[in-house]
Amino acid sequence: MDDYLARIGITERPSTPDIGTLRRIQRAHLGTVPFENLSIHLGEPIGLGDDELLDKIVNRRRGGFCYEVNGALALLLRDLGYTVTLHSARTWNGTVFGFPFDHLVLRVELEHPWLVDVGFGRFAHHPLRLDATGPQADPDGTYTVTEDAGELIVTGPREHEYRIDPRPYLLRDFGPTCWYQQTSPLSHFTKGPTCSRVTEDGGRITLSGRKLIRTTGDARQERTLSGDEALAAYRTEFGIELTRLPEARTPA
Repeated sequence: MDDYLARIGITERPSTPDIGTLRRIQRAHLGTVPFENLSIHLGEPIGLGDDELLDKIVNRRRGGFCYEVNGALALLLRDLGYTVTLHSARTWNGTVFGFPFDHLVLRVELEHPWLVDVGFGRFAHHPLRLDATGPQADPDGTYTVTEDAGELIVTGPREHEYRIDPRPYLLRDFGPTCWYQQTSPLSHFTKGPTCSRVTEDGGRITLSGRKLIRTTGDARQERTLSGDEALAAYRTEFGIELTRLPEARTPA
């Protein structure tokens, strides 16, 4: 776990599991461990065992999608003394909420319950209070959490984000949907490779296929890279060493 902390740029083990430390860890994680689906397009199996998660993120210095990065972060937070539960979330597709276990989020119990999510692409940089109904300011914008039929709906500065099941689950409960996300032609993760992280200025840098996208506030820059440039961008922008480019492997 000390290696995990070093991986996200925290050189001294935090002594107190409080909200200040939780904010620091979430922001550091978002800036160093990318949200990425490269394993799908490199033909690598994705496992959800503790050792598999830590080996990929800490030893191999990769990222992952929600089941991986939030699953691994739960291990780190528990080691630091936090009480953490895993929850199913149904993501908003612009019209309706999706299916159960479509997304994995963390609930951290302190004086108040907090939502922690480092596996959703563009999202809040800091934890969100789950028991607060008013607007919550974040570097990414204003978020709200509202209750509906016993579930919690998280709404961001643009639209709804997802709907959270209050029941806690084990990581293995997400195995079937993790497999679906890797293999189904209906999964947006199988459409093409993507890799993204928060930048030091609070924007994002994303490599989608060979398109490098930088956003800061409302400003957006795009550039299409050559194959060699894309490999170099994985290394310099995301700390990921690849010997070949991930290529779209959309299932038939």
